[in-house]
Amino acid sequence: MAKTTNLYIRIEPGLKEQAELILGQLGIPMSNAVNIFLKQVVMQRGIPFDVKLPNPKPVGISDLTEAELDDELEKGYVDFIQGNTKPADKVFSDIRKDYNG
Repeated sequence: MAKTTNLYIRIEPGLKEQAELILGQLGIPMSNAVNIFLKQVVMQRGIPFDVKLPNPKPVGISDLTEAELDDELEKGYVDFIQGNTKPADKVFSDIRKDYNG
């Protein structure tokens, strides 16, 4: 067996749990996934995927978890309480102006 060395990293607990769930379904231990990633870094001579900000997309209710939906509703409620709202006709007017040329 090849010699190995230890690597100690700090990651968010939630991220670790989510990754372990997915990797478990694939039958890949976390240490193997890290090895795969590092081998790709060496082979690609850099990060093996694009590192960029994702394109913003509208939030769809069906794409949200219950906790995410609760967070979005709370944000809307706070905006309402603080008066950060617009009348619907103004919103639709702005949408038509932005998307209908």
